[in-house]
Amino acid sequence: MATITDIGKLITTNSQLRGGRPLIAGTGTSVRRVAGLYKQGYSAEEIARRLNHLTITQIYASLAYFHANREEIEQDLAEEQQAYEQLAALHYQKNPNLQ
Repeated sequence: MATITDIGKLITTNSQLRGGRPLIAGTGTSVRRVAGLYKQGYSAEEIARRLNHLTITQIYASLAYFHANREEIEQDLAEEQQAYEQLAALHYQKNPNLQ
């Protein structure tokens, strides 16, 4: 007999972990990470190969969460990009030979 997976338990949030961002249950992998790869053009199967500690079910659950909460995840991705750009600019200011 096949095991039934409660898809409502595949994505969790905890204010003590990763700033309360949605995570794939039982892993430290955020929905944001999966969504970022998806937005770069990777298919669910390609993401599963890259993040081989996750199952295809977990990838699809992450993508379903992303699509259901797109505005929240898009905002999170934009904030991450902005933080990266600020750090990069600071780094290059201190090390002009790197440009």
